[in-house]
Amino acid sequence: MTAEPFSPLQIQTMAQAARNASRRLATTSSELRSAVLLRLADELERNESAILAANAEDVRVAGDTLDAATRQRLELDAPKLAAMAQGVRVVAALPDPLHRVQLRRLLDDGLELTRVACPLGVLCVVFESRPDALIQISALALKSGNAVLLKGGSEARGSNTALLAVVQRALRESGLPEGAVQGLPDRAAVTALLQRPDLVDLVIPRGSNALVQSIQASTRIPVLGHADGVCHMYLDEAANTAMAVTLVRDSKLQYPSACNAVETVLIHRQATARLLPALVADLVPRGVELRGCPACVALVPSLVKATEADWDAEYGAPILALKVVADLDAALGHIRAHGSGHTEAIVTEDAIAARRFLDEVDAAGVFHNASTRFADGFRYGFGAEVGISTGRIHARGPVGLEGLLSYRYLLRGSGQRVEDYTGPSAKPFKHTDIT
Repeated sequence: MTAEPFSPLQIQTMAQAARNASRRLATTSSELRSAVLLRLADELERNESAILAANAEDVRVAGDTLDAATRQRLELDAPKLAAMAQGVRVVAALPDPLHRVQLRRLLDDGLELTRVACPLGVLCVVFESRPDALIQISALALKSGNAVLLKGGSEARGSNTALLAVVQRALRESGLPEGAVQGLPDRAAVTALLQRPDLVDLVIPRGSNALVQSIQASTRIPVLGHADGVCHMYLDEAANTAMAVTLVRDSKLQYPSACNAVETVLIHRQATARLLPALVADLVPRGVELRGCPACVALVPSLVKATEADWDAEYGAPILALKVVADLDAALGHIRAHGSGHTEAIVTEDAIAARRFLDEVDAAGVFHNASTRFADGFRYGFGAEVGISTGRIHARGPVGLEGLLSYRYLLRGSGQRVEDYTGPSAKPFKHTDIT
């Protein structure tokens, strides 16, 4: 992705090329779209040295300007690159999402309605410092028949340039237009595209809540927003101690900078004396800073005193807020007040409490006795994800292929007229679903 500013005409030309490419992709065969992904996976492996060298330069230039979480997302190594290639192959092997019949209904003899899946068209995706996101997004877009305009973080410019070159080489050698996947040069290009609903069909920002809100306020184009990842884990009175400790550890430390890492643990007051010391004994030696409410600090004075700001914090680091709650109702109230709609979890052996939690929590992911880190497109079997939506419409949670599709209604008739189905002698509709 180049650093030079583009003119408005150049941006329009890029978007128009994406629009043209999206029309081509929408009519390509499943075999061709899968073939370009398999070629892309091979190209990633063949160009490992160049990609890692570009990434190493990005890391060197960034120096100490990045916090630990951002630096962790930025860095690539051979295992990460191998995982990227494998992820692309997984997406290639998924069933073809296009032209799938979702509904088939006989309205009357010789008048058949079908609803079929189709691409959205042109996506504009703004993402954070993770260069592997470029490959995930590109793979899902191509598999689903969409074109995509990408704006990655400036700190990953070299990495994104190297990866984008690999994607476009795979497109070119497969006979598909390079305009299907393009890199935007700067935020000004994104700003210009936000005013072009004729050229862009969906905007997907992956970043801070401020970024998402800024984009939503700046465009009439639909925005699939991933805001903050303030995830909670509620340890119920009936939580198994060993399971609770293990799941909190995994949710916090398996990848602390991830948006699905747990940030606040709520503990039933009747279980605090049992669970809190066990959590402290397990997490503190592992380098986790624990910030507790007054009840937690009273039991374990060595804890850092939590402030009100901690209940809304997405740390992205080995920091965890702990709060004692009176009961399940209090836990649900805290989550309603402070949750971001991402992922919430309960640990309990009480089936009734678990059922209430699953039924009443309004979030994209609601888990029972499982780590919040499972909220991920790959782990859900989507192959990858373009992001995680914390909204309530179109797509929610990890957005895989299905989140990048719309549908069309196709009606096949034999000369039917609406006037024959109206008035006193109207013919009745059959409305029979065909299986």
